[in-house]
Amino acid sequence: MVIVSVLMKQVIVVRTDLEMSTGKLVAQACHASVAAALWAPVGILGLWNLGGQTKIALRARSLSELVELKQKCEELVLVHALVSDAGRTELAPGTATALAIGPADDKLIDKITGAIPLL
Repeated sequence: MVIVSVLMKQVIVVRTDLEMSTGKLVAQACHASVAAALWAPVGILGLWNLGGQTKIALRARSLSELVELKQKCEELVLVHALVSDAGRTELAPGTATALAIGPADDKLIDKITGAIPLL
């Protein structure tokens, strides 16, 4: 019998150019994480859950970086969610703040995010 182990993770990329407060940044990252997880197939969620729901937080320096990452996700057909703020507190309505990628195979996500610095 051959056992194949697939490591799953989710990466959340947050814009640092917006200079959000810590609380706002965390809330936006959480919104993105949950939104992407809700789009994931049940089998992927199960594997991710069994592996401890690994999450990695990375930084984007601009909106263009988030948009570029989103386009790469679409090309690779990766589950993702781009979050835009409602505008009730610190940011203007519709400001894109965070992008969650996955849960998915960690090697596939690394093809997109491998060179992005940690948050």
